[in-house]
Amino acid sequence: MPMATSSNAPRLIQWLAIALLIILADQFTKVLILGSFQLGDSRPVTSFFSIVRWHNPGAAFSFLAWGSGWQRWFFVGLGTVATGFILWLLRRHGHQTLFATALTLILGGAVGNVIDRLLHGYVVDFLLFHYQNTWTFPAFNVADTAISIGAALLILDELRRVRRS
Repeated sequence: MPMATSSNAPRLIQWLAIALLIILADQFTKVLILGSFQLGDSRPVTSFFSIVRWHNPGAAFSFLAWGSGWQRWFFVGLGTVATGFILWLLRRHGHQTLFATALTLILGGAVGNVIDRLLHGYVVDFLLFHYQNTWTFPAFNVADTAISIGAALLILDELRRVRRS
């Protein structure tokens, strides 16, 4: 594994700038939702998509949402550890464009959701896809979208790496 050098610094700054843009977009959209909607409000945009205001004290798909509050600090800690690990990986592998893009998206999303947990004790979700009254995908936000795209890119990067070897 190549060591991080000062020549990696410009790439690291680039990845951190992109992560910051994701964090800002995530927090800006959440401020708009908090200022315009009451908890549980829903406004249809199309027949299959609505803007809502939902508070998720758990993780993806409301995992552990019904805990007694300990999960807030568990997910803050997990996000903090993940942030440190991702920063370390970006310093070492910032030259690997697809891998670093994936990590940057996950970093921006993770930090965006950690900010919510610290400020509110829950994550603000507002994007809701549904089909009539028969199916609803759990509400999510910009940070969740970045994390999901980043995870998909990590899988793609690994598949490409396996294929090359």
